[in-house]
Amino acid sequence: MTHDTQAAEAGHAPASAAWPIRLDGVSVTYPNGTTALRDVSLDIDAGEMVSIVGLSGSGKSTLIRTINGLVPVTSGTVTVGPHTVSGLHGRHLREVRGHVGMIFQGFNLATRVDVYRNTLVGRFARAGRLRTLLGVTSARDREVALTALDTVGMLDKVWSRAGALSGGQQQRVAIARALSQEPSIMLADEPVASLDPPTAHAVMSELERINVERHLTVLVNLHLMDLARQYTRRMIGLRDGELVYDGPAAEATEADFEQIYGRRIRPQDRLGDRT
Repeated sequence: MTHDTQAAEAGHAPASAAWPIRLDGVSVTYPNGTTALRDVSLDIDAGEMVSIVGLSGSGKSTLIRTINGLVPVTSGTVTVGPHTVSGLHGRHLREVRGHVGMIFQGFNLATRVDVYRNTLVGRFARAGRLRTLLGVTSARDREVALTALDTVGMLDKVWSRAGALSGGQQQRVAIARALSQEPSIMLADEPVASLDPPTAHAVMSELERINVERHLTVLVNLHLMDLARQYTRRMIGLRDGELVYDGPAAEATEADFEQIYGRRIRPQDRLGDRT
C-alpha cells in the first residue's frame, strides 16, 4: 500500500511527495562581511524530521533559508528534490518555493483577517501571478485549506480574526497555511521561541505528527536541547557557522550540546518536560 493510499484511508489529503535535501560545501558571507555558514555539507532523506540546534548567531536561520533560496549561497550548492536551488532565479525559484512550506517564529499572519483567508494564502504559493493578484480560489483550494485547518485542530476557529487568537493558535494557523501548499518540505524557524512551555510542546507535537502522518520532510530550528531530543530523530548542531554535530538526537549528550553551544549547559537551554 502506498503512502498516499494510507493517507486517503486515514482521512488525510495526500501530500506532495517528500523531497530530500543536500548541501554540498555551502558557505554564506553577507555583504557586511559576516560569514554565517562555513563549508557545510549534509544530506537529509525524504521524510526525515531533523532539528538544527545552535545559539543565536550560529547560522541555523541562514542554513534553513538557503534551502528555499531566501539567502543565496556564496559557494557550494543546495539541492532540494530535483532542483539545484543555488542556481535558480526568478520564476524557476518561485516554483521551487511553492513546494517548500515555511513557518516563522513571529507567525507572519494577517492579524485583521480571518483564519480561513490566512490559510488560503498558502494555496497561492504555486498559483500563476494573475490568479494570485486576483485572489481567485477554486473548490479544491478551499477543500485543501479547510483540511489543513482540521489537521491542526483549528477548524472551529475558521472565521475568527487571526489577531484574536492565542500565540499557540496563531502558530497552528501558520502551520495550516504552510500545509495548504501541499509542500514537499516543511521548514520551521524557531517556531516555539515565543510560546509558553505547554504551548511549545503542543506545537512541536503537531509538527511531529504531520511528519509521521504525511511522511513530510521537516527541518526545525531550535535552541532548546530537550525539544530536539524529544521530537526529532536526527539533530544537526551548528556553532559559528560550522557543523559540529550530526547524529541521532536522542543520543546527544550534554557534552555534545556544550560543544554546540560553546559553553556549559544553562537552565534556559531546557524548556522542561511535557505537561
